[in-house]
Amino acid sequence: MPKRTDIHSILILGAGPIVIGQAAEFDYSGTQAVKALRREGYRIILINSNPATVMTDPELADATYVEPLTIEIVEKIIAQERPDALLPTVGGQTALNLGVALAEQGVLARYGVQLIGASLRAMKVAEDRQLFKEAMLGAGLSVPRSGLAATVSEALTIAAEIGSFPLLIRPSFTLGGSGAAIAYDRDDFIEKMEFGLRESPVHACLVEESVLGWKEFELEVMRDHANNFVVVCSIENLDPMGVHTGDSITVAPAQTLTDKEYQRLRDQARLVMETVGVETGGSNVQFAVNPADGRVIIIEMNPRVSRSSALASKATGFPIAKIAALLAVGYTLDEIKNDITRETVAAFEPSIDYVVVKIPRWAFEKFANVDPTLGPQMKSVGEVMAIGRTFKEALLKGLRALEWKPTHLAPGALGDLAARLSAPTRERIFHTFSALRQGVDQAQIAAWTGFDPWFVAQMGQIVDLEQAIAHHTLTSLPAELLRQAKRFGLADQQIAALVAAEKTSKPTAHSPNTAWEGQQPQSGSWLQTPEQAVRALRKALGIMPTYQRVDTCAAEFEAYTPYLYGSYETQDEAPPSDRPKVIILGGGPNRIGQGIEFDYCCCHAAFALHDLGYETIMVNCNPETVSTDYDTSDRLYFEPLTLEDVLNIVERELGELPKPAAQTLIQGGVTQGSRDDSESTDTETQASGLRSGVIVQFGGQTPLNLARGLAEMGVPILGTSWNAIDLAEDRGRFGNLLAELDIPAPANGMATSVAEARRVARQIGYPVLVRPSYVLGGRAMAIVYDDDTLARLVQEAAQASEGRPILIDQYLEDAFEVDVDAVADGARVVIGGIMQHIEEAGVHSGDSACVLPPYKISYYHLSIMREYTEKLGLALGVRGLMNIQYAIKDDIVYVLEVNPRASRTVPFVSKATGVPLAKIAAQVMAGRSLAELRFTTEPPIDGFFVKEAVLPFRKFSGVDTLLGPEMRSTGEVMGHASHFGHAFAKAQMAAGERLPLAGTAFLSVNDFDKGSILKIARDLHRLGFTLLATRGTAATLVRAGLPAAPVNKVKEGSPHVVDLIKAGKIHLIINTPLGPTAFDDGKSIRTEAVRHGVPLITTLSAAQAAVNGIRALQGKEMRVRSLQEHYQRQG
Repeated sequence: MPKRTDIHSILILGAGPIVIGQAAEFDYSGTQAVKALRREGYRIILINSNPATVMTDPELADATYVEPLTIEIVEKIIAQERPDALLPTVGGQTALNLGVALAEQGVLARYGVQLIGASLRAMKVAEDRQLFKEAMLGAGLSVPRSGLAATVSEALTIAAEIGSFPLLIRPSFTLGGSGAAIAYDRDDFIEKMEFGLRESPVHACLVEESVLGWKEFELEVMRDHANNFVVVCSIENLDPMGVHTGDSITVAPAQTLTDKEYQRLRDQARLVMETVGVETGGSNVQFAVNPADGRVIIIEMNPRVSRSSALASKATGFPIAKIAALLAVGYTLDEIKNDITRETVAAFEPSIDYVVVKIPRWAFEKFANVDPTLGPQMKSVGEVMAIGRTFKEALLKGLRALEWKPTHLAPGALGDLAARLSAPTRERIFHTFSALRQGVDQAQIAAWTGFDPWFVAQMGQIVDLEQAIAHHTLTSLPAELLRQAKRFGLADQQIAALVAAEKTSKPTAHSPNTAWEGQQPQSGSWLQTPEQAVRALRKALGIMPTYQRVDTCAAEFEAYTPYLYGSYETQDEAPPSDRPKVIILGGGPNRIGQGIEFDYCCCHAAFALHDLGYETIMVNCNPETVSTDYDTSDRLYFEPLTLEDVLNIVERELGELPKPAAQTLIQGGVTQGSRDDSESTDTETQASGLRSGVIVQFGGQTPLNLARGLAEMGVPILGTSWNAIDLAEDRGRFGNLLAELDIPAPANGMATSVAEARRVARQIGYPVLVRPSYVLGGRAMAIVYDDDTLARLVQEAAQASEGRPILIDQYLEDAFEVDVDAVADGARVVIGGIMQHIEEAGVHSGDSACVLPPYKISYYHLSIMREYTEKLGLALGVRGLMNIQYAIKDDIVYVLEVNPRASRTVPFVSKATGVPLAKIAAQVMAGRSLAELRFTTEPPIDGFFVKEAVLPFRKFSGVDTLLGPEMRSTGEVMGHASHFGHAFAKAQMAAGERLPLAGTAFLSVNDFDKGSILKIARDLHRLGFTLLATRGTAATLVRAGLPAAPVNKVKEGSPHVVDLIKAGKIHLIINTPLGPTAFDDGKSIRTEAVRHGVPLITTLSAAQAAVNGIRALQGKEMRVRSLQEHYQRQG
């Protein structure tokens, strides 16, 4: 059936901010859907609140609304745009829930909008736990014994009927398993049930019998309205049931199913799709299989493009979201051509002759006292994917791509090992290797971990090979053993550790240099490392990687897309071209501090440089992102971002590198010994004049950490030189630069020990700010008030910065911060945007709300920042993007840090101004000047744009929510309007923190803020709020003539403020602690506020912004405007 001609315009719902359980994979799926449907001639209207996505680029859709994903806002857009159809199945659970609500509340019917992609019935049956259970039983499929509860008492009745603990609690209509938990006794059950009911948007939870320890499988499937059905990919979890699939290491295709077992799952998946009624898109079906008797039960299915769809698409080359979008407009699977083979159709099931492993990435180090145990509620913030010819190779490639390893794995008694291997934690895979090295029986390991014995045996083969290598020195290592090590996936650095030349440090079971190493050293020259010696030996023996294509058909048909993975085979499937080329290093796994914003920049670099005539080559290992879509760049290498893997690709694409010369390091100043990359040894293409090289500045800290090793090996780095990058990243050298330029910085000193840190802190005076070098997301940065805390935090900072000196800064209390994004070409610096933080200094820029343009900064201070930005850009020789963070206190503008690379705020500034900063910067790095690109002046801003952080505290019960200098947000949203109040209110709404328009406000501020709180309290009173306050704050308000009732602190006894929060009697909280004691006192308030969804504000500047937002909402209805319309009016 050809595409539908009765619809002409389609509204696509995005997924909103990056949150745990719903991340960058939906930017990827949404982007694919928009591109596919526009190519079919449909007018596409897009709504998403996330400015960091490629999806919200104004060039992608016909009308792009960066607005809150709420019913009232979407209805305004529908009324304005009048779309014919709504597609809610490519934006995750957020879009699906919103689509259901729009249909049920009559909005779609009121405007004549059709649902496409999935019917309302299909969405409700799949997502409503009770309806799904009944549908499965009616189809003759097995599900766990369960019951749906809307209250705790109903849940207890169901628990009694099931008969025994443990029990699984599964809230309805949630994402990432939010609120899901395993309860082991009655009291535990009641507490977790209360939380689950709060998390469910329909206030309902399924109480389910436990299948802990069963094997878990997932099938990614598609079905069309002609009943064509395909399994795109089978996925097997390494962890048994009880760990959310997003937190488990997963393997594709499934490795331990017999063909008969696979066919049984396939048949059941097809029956699930038919029963639920999904006939125009992709879904995933999750199964539990009892390893004892083979019993199969259905766990759940998603009637939409799922989180795993991105993994399955990248694993097979089968673009699920694109095909789902085409099915939604009437096509059938047999009418859609496969992009990779250009011969087969989408009804042809993919077949792959390699193995894919996905490994999650967690950020527990960001949250003190968090429970790191993995369970049914997802906790990971990102993931890596690795492709190998075998499970062993893919696993080891994935582990080194993860950029994380345990700091210490001590050997222990069997009892200790049993506890470590039985507990589902991020360390368990490493403990498994440790146990194998100690000679623990494989069957015992399988019993403790719940891993299938086949997987344990594969890991055992890796350990056996390690032991064989350890019998040799580098000079005695046989060529075939070295080749086998590379085919197993061992990195050069691992091999170097195993064959330590003089055998002075024999690897042990708990050595850190075992099966997960692969990163370059952070100090000293890479040229003198044992890793380089192994590399040299490999090259001398001709043991070099080959690259194979991802082809969807196990090489049965030719693959036309150069989508590649590395291995050590005898034949290569994709020889490089002789075109001028740029290799773009991506950001690796998403994590707090390095997220989708950097992927956005990498994509823009690929788009811009392709248009200049380059062959663009992307290197990344993140399956969630647009950068790893096979049509983003001309060539894609799905490989770990380690120095070894990147050098292999660089040498293959750019040819043999020149013999490395001795490097001259900059000592203190700006240019001593530095190399001007604009006149570097980049490969020249005579015919075009285009320079080939590598971009390391767009993917965040991951590629920056490779810059030194690449430069030492003679790799041509485009744009800002490695010397300039190091000068800005090294805290000590950067301080010297600021002194040379006569630019103020907070009083500071460097420390390499606790004693030095204490000496510096006493000279500066507490409080101080601890700042490690070469970290992302403010890792291990902290405000310190005393010697004892300093000692502990300095040790943590030293570990985070891998032994580099630590900067101890004066902490500028009550200052406010400003971010500036700019582009420089070596001769000119042009500011892209100046953003004022709404929170005061001390909150990481990634966690602070900010506004563009600044609304409370004088022209005098703005002119100083513009002057300093130009001086620093020119002094550093920046060619490309740069970001500078300033603080203003007592009329002095201080520079806090400079990042001569892409920043998290580049997408936000680009969406606000309409100027694609990353594209401009990429062209500058390729040799164009800003004058040639006609970007010579700071762009004007019409209205206000507010960026707000989205924090994951609801996923981590009991964690203190107080913000500080270490970043903890997972994503961001944007609100824009003509007035600041409306823009701020929209940003809060988009972040899920809707400002109350009435009710009771609780105020508790420190002594320094008591004078300033008066205006805010008076405004709240005039807006109709009842005021409650702690006794000290209440006394201040009453003396000023404000009606404020006192309420007890927690330590003063009930009824206290936490009691009122739990009872739903407080609707807004303003709490500004000062000093360590106050921080601890307010923790219970902050914890309960998050748990019960009460807006919590911890700085007065944010409180004033909230008042402005409330006033705007009370006074005038919000309006919506597409980015395209905004730029038209602005321009």
